[in-house]
Amino acid sequence: MAADDLPEPDRIEGAPHPRETQRLFGHEAAEADFLRAFTSARMHHGWLITGPKGVGKATLAWRIARFLLNTPEEDGGMFAAPPPPESLDVDLNTPVVRRMAHLAEPRLFLLRRGPNDKQTALSADIRVDEVRKMKSFFALSATDGGRRVAIIDAADEMNTGAANALLKLLEEPPAKVTFLVIAHQPHRLLPTIRSRCRELRLTPLAPDALAQALDQVGGAADPNAVQALGELAGGSVGEAFRLSNLEGLKLYQALVALMTTLPRMDRPRALALAELGAGKGAEERFDLIITLLDLFLARLARAGVTRQLPPEAAKGESDLFQRLAPNEAAARGWADLAQHLSLRARRGKAVNLDPAALLMDSFLKLDEAAALLAQR
Repeated sequence: MAADDLPEPDRIEGAPHPRETQRLFGHEAAEADFLRAFTSARMHHGWLITGPKGVGKATLAWRIARFLLNTPEEDGGMFAAPPPPESLDVDLNTPVVRRMAHLAEPRLFLLRRGPNDKQTALSADIRVDEVRKMKSFFALSATDGGRRVAIIDAADEMNTGAANALLKLLEEPPAKVTFLVIAHQPHRLLPTIRSRCRELRLTPLAPDALAQALDQVGGAADPNAVQALGELAGGSVGEAFRLSNLEGLKLYQALVALMTTLPRMDRPRALALAELGAGKGAEERFDLIITLLDLFLARLARAGVTRQLPPEAAKGESDLFQRLAPNEAAARGWADLAQHLSLRARRGKAVNLDPAALLMDSFLKLDEAAALLAQR
């Protein structure tokens, strides 16, 4: 595969790239925070955009980039100053916006994972050579004048060399450059990188905002299923899009239905569900079933510990939680099991063990645990 044919590392398969996503839902506070800094002349050169994966961090970064590169700088007082902007919205038909959409804007640099050494696949991380390209870009673009923007998506993916190289740029930033640093897990970044950026923290989307965002990226959900989708996606439009594309709600309902048969598990039903994660082209479905199993156990354990039932993501879930985790001890037993099951299944998949057998093994472990907990 040629390097030009590789998928974009910062795009969810089947969804538009964040640079093509025009509206941001549910994060008005973050936008207002940035605008206050911009209009009060306290603009920081580094912005750390954090929050769970898939909630709109990259969409916000691209909105800010379009705003900065399309908003004229002050002219020194020759003309009356325009009124301060009230939103990040810009005219989407400007030459700058069109160039940005094609990654051809000379004042914008996008730092993301590049191809591996053989140019056959994407690199597993952002390497120092990619950061050096960004440094060279700033040196070459300095003569053009005007604001410049760098989007780093995502900083969690930088290796040690790349992180140290970015730190040097943040410590001695080039003139008129704004760094928009996206991080899903900011605690993994160098403390010195975090300290040199101002944070914009995004939170999980509420159901109505999630539904609007999902509709924008072409993954519209049944209005009656939005609440359940929000529960399983954790307020992440990226995860909601994946769930919609892979019939995640249907799979979760099947998983819950199977769990209702514990501790005398319906083995034919378990085998049918396990086989959905096997076969050619079923890799994504295997990963989704494991993810949903993780999520089920986490919800089960949390309900048992807190004695509070979450909104149902599948029919019969609340009754099942009360039966399987009637007390804190049972809840902790499920939590302990959850730590081992997904790791065991994913390690087995990595060494090419049969996916259906791996899933069936997980279901059998759940059945054994239910039987033991029932005896206490």
